Amino acid sequence: MTPPSRAPRPAPARLARTRSAAARWRSWPADRRFGVRLAASVLAFTVAAVPAGVLLALVEAHWEPLGDLDRRTALQLHTAVLGHPALLRLLRVLSDLVWDPWTMRLLVAATVGWLLVRRAWRLAVWAAATAVAAGVIGLLVKVAVARVRPNLPEPVAHAAGYSFPSGHAMTAASSCAILLLVLLPVMPRVVKPLAWAVAAVSVAGVGFTRVALGVHWVSDVLGGWLLGLALVAATAWAFEAWRLDTGRRVPPVGEGLEPELGRTDGLPPEEAGPAGPPPAA
Repeated sequence: MTPPSRAPRPAPARLARTRSAAARWRSWPADRRFGVRLAASVLAFTVAAVPAGVLLALVEAHWEPLGDLDRRTALQLHTAVLGHPALLRLLRVLSDLVWDPWTMRLLVAATVGWLLVRRAWRLAVWAAATAVAAGVIGLLVKVAVARVRPNLPEPVAHAAGYSFPSGHAMTAASSCAILLLVLLPVMPRVVKPLAWAVAAVSVAGVGFTRVALGVHWVSDVLGGWLLGLALVAATAWAFEAWRLDTGRRVPPVGEGLEPELGRTDGLPPEEAGPAGPPPAA
């Protein structure tokens, strides 16, 4: 009877190289390992963005059901806006001022400045890098896809550049996610549901205004949402990997990325122990 085969053992030389590489990785400072993971997560973002990739493939293939949804929704909202001038003015204010991408970016920039004052260096790097990556990736995808914007009768608004993905939608999704993950630890418990609600209304509202104003298709907005959230998820994974690397727990989403930010003992998050009340003397 032939004995069952066994999986081949790794060659001693290969095993030694693996151990040596792992040892070199652990010998790097935690900050350096965090930087490498942050860069790698931006590349890995393409994997997290699979739903956006599927949507992009459908757009490029001119899939008729999706095209029909785009055209029908754009015409219906466009007609509704034409019949209500007050609504049109409101949508313009919301889209061009309140939820403008630069408004969102300035909010993130102010938050990054606050983190630097609090000496939360790594969280500041994460927020800034994620926001910049969202802008760059959105622009690159727009140029690569080169989709033409809607051409509706009696247009009520105009926008330059290509259509897919919606820059407003992608910036809103990524910026609101960044702000929530940073600021949740310092919010009172009763305020957190309101913060989630404001973020959800902002992200959904941006999508509605861009389609209603006739400058984007529904699929443009969906693509922006998916890409923005996928990018934040990928870079948040890098931040969580750094926490594990330094012996910290990975908190649930409801606690934000760095719960230690909510401590009141004055220590920077990188130097503070686990979140919670300090031990009794």
